[in-house]
Amino acid sequence: MARKLVRKVAAVPAEVVRYLRVEATGGLILLVATAAALILANLSVTAEGYRRLTETTVGPEALHLNLTLGAWANDGLLAIFFLVAGLELKRELVSGELSSPRKAMLPLFAAVGGMAVPALVAFGVAFDAPGGGEVWPVPTATDIAFALAVLAVVASNLPSGVRVFLLSLAVVDDLGAITLIAVLYTDGIKLVPLAVSLACVAAYWLLQSRGIRFLPLYIVLGFIAWMTMHEAGVHATIAGVLLAFATRVKPRAGEKHAPALRLEHALQPLSAGVCVPVFAFFAAGISLEEDAMGAFLADRAALAVVAGLVIGKFIGVYGGSRLAVWLGAARLPSGLLWRDIAAVAFLTGCGFTVSLLMAELAFSDPAQQANVKAAVLIGSLLAALIAATVLRIRVKRRAET
Repeated sequence: MARKLVRKVAAVPAEVVRYLRVEATGGLILLVATAAALILANLSVTAEGYRRLTETTVGPEALHLNLTLGAWANDGLLAIFFLVAGLELKRELVSGELSSPRKAMLPLFAAVGGMAVPALVAFGVAFDAPGGGEVWPVPTATDIAFALAVLAVVASNLPSGVRVFLLSLAVVDDLGAITLIAVLYTDGIKLVPLAVSLACVAAYWLLQSRGIRFLPLYIVLGFIAWMTMHEAGVHATIAGVLLAFATRVKPRAGEKHAPALRLEHALQPLSAGVCVPVFAFFAAGISLEEDAMGAFLADRAALAVVAGLVIGKFIGVYGGSRLAVWLGAARLPSGLLWRDIAAVAFLTGCGFTVSLLMAELAFSDPAQQANVKAAVLIGSLLAALIAATVLRIRVKRRAET
C-alpha cells in the first residue's frame, strides 16, 4: 500500500508536465492568471496587497539584481519564454517550414503584413494624440502560446496545415518583436557587461558545437549571459534569444535528439505553465473602476491598440497572404482554404504577453500604461472571440461535407 502511494506521488510531477505540454493548457492558465490579477487589483480588500506584492524587491543588490517581483517576471521569466520561442524559430529556419524559401514565403509575407499594418493602423488612429508616437509597436505582437491554445480548443480537427501556418507565422512575428525590443527599448548601453554577455553566448555556442554535455556549465553561462545583458542596459530577454540561436539544432552522430529539441522539450512546460502566466499576473493588474474605464475610452492611444489588434492584424496577415499568392511567391498549402487564412489572421490579434511587455516598455506614465494594457487585454480577447467564431463555422461546414 505504502509503495503504491509513493509511486503515485512520484508520478504526479510527470503527469503535471505532460498536462502542461498540451497547447490548450497554457492558454487556460494564462487566462486564469490574468483574471486573478484583475480581481486582486480591483477588490478593495486586496488591491493594496496586490500593489505591494508587485513592488516587493528581492535579489542580490551587489549584482544589481535587487528587482521588484514585477521586474523579475518581466526581465527574468520572459527570458525563458523568448528562449523557447527562439529555439522554435531556429528549428523552423534550419529544418522546418521556414527552411525552404518557397514554403517560407507565405508565412513571411503574412508576418510582415501582420506587423506593418497594425503599426500603421495604431499610428493612424493616435498619431496626434498623447502617446501616439510610442503606441505603434504594441499591436504588432502575437502571443503564440495563447493563439495555439485557442486553435487547439475550438478547431483541433482542422487540417494540420492551419496549425503549421499559424506556428510559422507566429515564430516570424516573434522575431520581429524581438528585433523591436532590441532596437527601440535599449538605452545607454554599457559595453563591458555587453561584451561579457556576448562572450558567454559564444562560449555556450562553442561547447554546443563540440558536443560537450555538462548541464551545470550551460546553466552558469546562461545565467551570466542574462545577468550581464541586463546590466548592459539591453532588455534581458534578448539574452534568451541569443542563447537559443547558439543552441545546436541538428543532432551529431550517436545523438537521438539535438540539444535544441531537448532544451525546448524541457523548457516548454515551464514557459507555458509558469513563466508566461506569472508575467501576466504581474502585468495585467489594471483598474477597472468607472473612472479608469472612462480614461481608457478617452485615450486614443489605447483605442489605437484595440484597432491594431482586431482590424490591423486581420488586414495585414490576410492581405499579406493574398499578396504572396498573387505575386506568385507562394501557394496556398494543400487542404487550406482562404477562410482558414482569415481565421488565423484574426487569431494573430491575440497579442497578450508580448504586447503587454511592449506596453510596459513603451509607456513610462503609469496612467497611460494602464490604459494601453487594458487595450491589449480587450483587443486580444475580441480577436480570440472572432477567430473562435470563424473557426467553429469552418469546423461545422467541414463536418457537413
